[in-house]
Amino acid sequence: MSTSNAQGVQIQGNTDIKATQDNADAKAKGEGSTAKNTSGTIKGGAQIQGNTKIKSAQKNASASASGKNSKAANEAGAIGGK
Repeated sequence: MSTSNAQGVQIQGNTDIKATQDNADAKAKGEGSTAKNTSGTIKGGAQIQGNTKIKSAQKNASASASGKNSKAANEAGAIGGK
């Protein structure tokens, strides 16, 4: 399997995603900082063959980033990417 887009997502088969987030908080402060909470995602660069089920839940999740070029993330049920 190949793709012309390096960040593309290719899925062959059925995909079932069930995701919940409760009380999720993300904060970012400073130049170039990133903070994020994700649940049940298929990110760029993923190649999946066959049937796939993702079941994820986040509760009371917090991601904070402070300072130059810092990153923070909570990723439940994530496939692919960075």
